[in-house]
Amino acid sequence: MTALQIIELFAGVDPEGQPVVERLQVRVNEDDSCQLVRSPAFIKGIASGDTIKVKKDTQEFELVKRSGNLAIRVLCRGDSAKLSDQLTPQLEKLGGELDMETPRLLVYSIHVSCGFANIEHILNSVCDGANSVWNYGNVYDPQDGQTPLNWWMEILKPE
Repeated sequence: MTALQIIELFAGVDPEGQPVVERLQVRVNEDDSCQLVRSPAFIKGIASGDTIKVKKDTQEFELVKRSGNLAIRVLCRGDSAKLSDQLTPQLEKLGGELDMETPRLLVYSIHVSCGFANIEHILNSVCDGANSVWNYGNVYDPQDGQTPLNWWMEILKPE
């Protein structure tokens, strides 16, 4: 098993226009591609288990292969611990994992085969939309934030 390494990827710009970089744990493959160990908090379009190739001398990447995992971000005004106590056991029952927990942010990975309806029901039952909101990190086009990427169609297609 290969050792974990840290890569830095461009995650966008902050309100002052400065570039923001996110550090991600990866397993580096023999072909220099990287498999994500956790879903990112800020980088859109990728999730835990996805394989990416980092473009040389940049902090940009190219997606090589999807794992089928959804990246879910839960943002909260207050302390996230109470939300985590409610959400984590329910998502873990479906095979989901809590990838990151900070005082105002939770990041989960869960396989798309668990069903959007099931996942959204759990999230909507806990997040009130005022003090806590959730969104997918890799379901919509990173440019417009609205167009579904539809990468899951192939994965969910009947045999």
